[in-house]
Amino acid sequence: MKIETLFMDNLLPLDDETEYLISRIHLKPQKIHDSGEVYDFINQADDPVSLAKKTLYITQNKGAVIRNCPGTCHYTCCDYTILHTGTFCTMDCAYCILQAYFHPPVLQYFAGLDQIGQELQAVFRQNKIFRIGTGEYTDSLIWEKVSLMPEFLVKTFAGQKNSVLELKTKTVNIESLISLDHNEKTIMAWSLNTPEIIRSQEKGTASLTARLEAAKQAESKGYRLAFHFDPIVIYPGCEDQYKKVIQKIFEYVRPETIVWISLGTFRFMPGLKAVIEKRFPESTLCYGEFIQGLDNKMRYFKPLRIHIYKEMIAGLKAYAPDVFLYFCMEDEEVWEKCLGFFPGKERELGRLLDQCAAGRCNLNRALI
Repeated sequence: MKIETLFMDNLLPLDDETEYLISRIHLKPQKIHDSGEVYDFINQADDPVSLAKKTLYITQNKGAVIRNCPGTCHYTCCDYTILHTGTFCTMDCAYCILQAYFHPPVLQYFAGLDQIGQELQAVFRQNKIFRIGTGEYTDSLIWEKVSLMPEFLVKTFAGQKNSVLELKTKTVNIESLISLDHNEKTIMAWSLNTPEIIRSQEKGTASLTARLEAAKQAESKGYRLAFHFDPIVIYPGCEDQYKKVIQKIFEYVRPETIVWISLGTFRFMPGLKAVIEKRFPESTLCYGEFIQGLDNKMRYFKPLRIHIYKEMIAGLKAYAPDVFLYFCMEDEEVWEKCLGFFPGKERELGRLLDQCAAGRCNLNRALI
């Protein structure tokens, strides 16, 4: 979506970063003294979520720049580290939890490359591996065409030994990054789904073919890759459709350049159902066979989850037997029945992913 309204924190300086951003968006920012003005502007709309996707607020991160992934109780977490560069997204996926997570959602860009750089250097000085991503509350590359941030991050990570950056996206916005000396410290990651789900539920995102073509281009420049099947949506014929997606991945890229692949079925806070019904009346996402999980999120019945996981894992193993597969927020039974093991010890899944990063990226393996 095109940005139609631009707000900017009155206290934020006009520097190279903000001037570049404003010049690429081609809007004069409205200077504001209080974020409440942005909230009031968005809340006056009949559909605040849609208006928020066309309204950008340039501000500074007033909270933690780097934080641990919150995970969810009772389900195994991957111990990810979040670099908080902004919130919300210009794309419009029907299942997006951010529609119900923020009240209202605000599309924010957190300016301050110096602040981010200082925080990262403090992390890099620690004697351990960090897997750091920017895609927890936003898409990692939605601002690549108008911002200096992605290039800054790739260059910053290239100059250290202990950490890896994962840029997770549904876009093909990699043009400014392709020619960079990344030093194998950046993983370019794509969220994947079937063409049917992309067409019907992921409005404004790149097609499956376009995403895989971008992955192939990144691979040709030495970038390591990752793929995330999340959310996997269960619908008639989905097993064959997901297997076709898996086949297509390996028509474009080589297994040895993939650091990891994650799987997670569609799950949602109960409050998201009303948002989907209002904003996407044609969507049938919420009308599957769901039960409330231990984290209070609605999840497909476990036998359904296990079935689709087994089908997809068999397909992935046929093409890439050595690529590490893991679940996003699943329990011991699902791990054991589908992958044959359970990383039950504290931080065990994180340690396994650290090993993958060290093995496929140019990291200090002595830290494992």
